[in-house]
Amino acid sequence: MIGARVVDGHPALTLATFAAGGIEAAFVPGAGMVGCSLRHRGAELLGQRRGLRAYVAERATMGIPLLYPWANRVARRRFVVAGREVVIDPQATPLRLDADGLPMHGLLTAATGWEVEHHEPLADGAALAARFDFAAHEELMAAFPFEHELRFEATLVGPTLTIATTVRASDDGPVPIAFGYHPYLRLPGVAREDWHVEVPVREQLRLDSQMLPTGERVNAEVHAGRLGARTFDDAFVAPADGAPFVLSGDGRRIELAFLGGYPYAQVFAPADDDVIAFEPMTAPTNALVDGGAELPLLAPGDSYEASFSITLADAA
Repeated sequence: MIGARVVDGHPALTLATFAAGGIEAAFVPGAGMVGCSLRHRGAELLGQRRGLRAYVAERATMGIPLLYPWANRVARRRFVVAGREVVIDPQATPLRLDADGLPMHGLLTAATGWEVEHHEPLADGAALAARFDFAAHEELMAAFPFEHELRFEATLVGPTLTIATTVRASDDGPVPIAFGYHPYLRLPGVAREDWHVEVPVREQLRLDSQMLPTGERVNAEVHAGRLGARTFDDAFVAPADGAPFVLSGDGRRIELAFLGGYPYAQVFAPADDDVIAFEPMTAPTNALVDGGAELPLLAPGDSYEASFSITLADAA
């Protein structure tokens, strides 16, 4: 089924199925295609944090935001990548800065300009697709001078929501690929310390005091079990076998799987907010500045597709 509703004054488009007791996902084309809601059996599973209004007005992340063209932070506001100079001016292009003044979460937070291509029911679910012509926005091209377009597609089939993002480069030149998503998940009605988590990683990227990768990698193992008092803000190599990240408790299980195009992951679970994020990333934090083999470069005329899924189920 498909539908529409208004969230904090912004029109949202919905996808719904009767699977697993009923699932509804909502996205806001006028605010960066952010996934603002994911309901299972009527309960909200996405962290609302400060809400959609703060996301639009202050770039305060919530729900499932697209972090584009970089995920998390970059170390400098001016640098050269793929032979072109990037100049990030917060006065010209609204964006979030971290406590050290580093640009956070890219340029498309709450962006207008997404054009809905289709919003339609499927035989066993529903789909929503939209495109964004990056090259048509002078202020964005001034900050990230690479001509390309984006396509976003969300499909809800049975108990699984899949989000696919495709970048298509123009014939003008290559496009650096360093985007990601920040799905804030929660278990309503369950105390944070009683959340059960599974983080199937084997390799961790060391971070410095500014949360930027040092270049060092170490073996890692995250104990599966109660979240308890544990906190996370850590970078990892994504599971090579596609094993899902899991949040479960009180009869509900949420699996988030990287389906393709996301070789890195950030796990975020702060002490002061009842959310956990398993973040799919196409490149490590700060890859646009560091460059190197870890930064994919999309050749002129080519496309890059990355996708992840969230599956909801009743846990045994």
